[in-house]
Amino acid sequence: MEEIAARMADRIIHRGPDDAGTWADPAAGLALGFRRLSIVDLSPAGHQPMVSASGRFVIAFNGEIYNHRALRAEVAPPPQGYRGHSDTEVLLAAVEQWGVEAAVRRFVGMFAFALWDRQERRLHLCRDRLGERPLYYGCVGGTLLFGSELKALEAHPGWQGEIDRDVLPLLLRYDYIPTPFSIYRGIRKLTPGTLLTLDRPDSAAAPVPYWSAREAMERGSREVFSGDLTAAADRLDTLLRATIRDQMVADVPVGAMLSGGIDSSMIVALMQRESTRPVRTFTIGFHEQSGEVNEAPFAKDVARHLGTDHTELYLTPQDALNVIPRLPALYDEPFADVSGIPTFLVSEMARRQVTVCLSGDGGDELFAGYHRHFYARGIWDRVGWLPHPARRAAAALMMATAPLLPMGRKIEKLAEVIDAPDAYGLYPRFMSHWRDPGACVPGAVEPRTPMLDEGRVKLPDFISEMQCLDMTGYLPDCILVKTDRAAMGVSLELRVPFLDHRVLEFAASLPVAMKLHQGQGKHVLRTLLHRYVPRALVDRPKWGFVVPLGTWLRGSLREWAESLLDPARLRREGWFDPAPIRAQWNEHLSGRRDRVASLWSVLMFQAWLDRPR
Repeated sequence: MEEIAARMADRIIHRGPDDAGTWADPAAGLALGFRRLSIVDLSPAGHQPMVSASGRFVIAFNGEIYNHRALRAEVAPPPQGYRGHSDTEVLLAAVEQWGVEAAVRRFVGMFAFALWDRQERRLHLCRDRLGERPLYYGCVGGTLLFGSELKALEAHPGWQGEIDRDVLPLLLRYDYIPTPFSIYRGIRKLTPGTLLTLDRPDSAAAPVPYWSAREAMERGSREVFSGDLTAAADRLDTLLRATIRDQMVADVPVGAMLSGGIDSSMIVALMQRESTRPVRTFTIGFHEQSGEVNEAPFAKDVARHLGTDHTELYLTPQDALNVIPRLPALYDEPFADVSGIPTFLVSEMARRQVTVCLSGDGGDELFAGYHRHFYARGIWDRVGWLPHPARRAAAALMMATAPLLPMGRKIEKLAEVIDAPDAYGLYPRFMSHWRDPGACVPGAVEPRTPMLDEGRVKLPDFISEMQCLDMTGYLPDCILVKTDRAAMGVSLELRVPFLDHRVLEFAASLPVAMKLHQGQGKHVLRTLLHRYVPRALVDRPKWGFVVPLGTWLRGSLREWAESLLDPARLRREGWFDPAPIRAQWNEHLSGRRDRVASLWSVLMFQAWLDRPR
């Protein structure tokens, strides 16, 4: 058993190159394997799997409990004292004193763990509140398998791995496979903020929430912050500084990702305030091509103002192209967010100097920073007063005329959106890359997701509902998958201060006017940032790192894409109907439309099928 657990753990050595361990309970038929990236307490006292002081609990724990020092002062120490200063020891002591669920509710951090209760003969699987750390699980041939990545499960000798046809429309719709589904039938992702307790491998027990982003948003809508904008910025300043102070604690070098945008600049500004030395910051840039914007100079200006130790790397198109063949193995299941390419490259650069990086991810979700937040509301403000039949007729006319017009793709998208039955049905259409993805996957029955669930409880305002859908779907299943796999793929731990649940709960209580203001999102965040960074350095349109995939697919990547989208191959494999996919591909090659948004998910699935096993 331990040999199998070790083999499974070794498949994710990139997540923990510093140490390895196994532990087994042969009578229970259970084994744990672990790979360690040493961050806090680099000594053997931090070795895992770790047994609690009483011997009752055994844990394999990935992540960080940021408030472990405060908890250490609250929890009764083991009779023989702590062996070291790791957060894992504190976690076990808290579980012994308060019980599993009560302890988890007091943890502040990012974590996924498997905890074996030797007394009750129960296994507890737990995932952090927002889903920063992954956890897959499922029963294969009567054996319960679980791990941080699918690679670990695939290393089990009983692994079968049947692709779940029904989730392919979800991949085409969103560019990712949403929780709780995975690419494999019967293998699930544990929902963020839940605890799953099992007393046998084939247990039908369901995950039990200990925290919910939707409940936090609903509570915030009832208990609205009553202060003015200055008071809100003061409160946010206090919360973020305390969070960042805790997240900078490590026994290894710590740095930060800096794009020069609002979110990363805010994190770096507060890190520098909390640090006695220049913070190491990292950014990547590229030499501008026609119509593109390079943000690296903006990041350099912010770094210079804050006095950080800044490193930048300018990429060539070939640098990005070289990453593409690595994506299927890196992301473990088909994943089509193009920004995974620059995220991997900046992580790879940062890892040469540091082991931990803080990032600004989450700011858009918490403070309504995406363009689509105010575009969607603006569209609905203009057309929502029309009866649905009138909007449907207008949408049909627009779809019919779109192929004849230069802005055809944008008109098509607008038509899809205004055909929504109500404001809350508009956002799912905004987020969908295929109008009818099920038509591309013969025989598939697309599962319902919170994004598509028309019967969900709605928040009282449209902006908050969009934010909530982002926090419970797009954030954990796209943004955090992208950052986790890209960073851990090079053994870099990425920490996300905005996703401290206390920061989220405060943001949820802010009125919409403190988020969206004069056509811009993140109003309160900008107000706070201007205390640390001059307005001129950070107030500019949101761009992001643009990868010109559309051009590459017509040029240097064309042969690769043609082989993956070959009609004979598509028919032989049977996953996709070649007709709609080839129609999109031919339209893209002609230059009439840029179809990267819909084609890249198909290409990533096809490349995933070809990945080395």
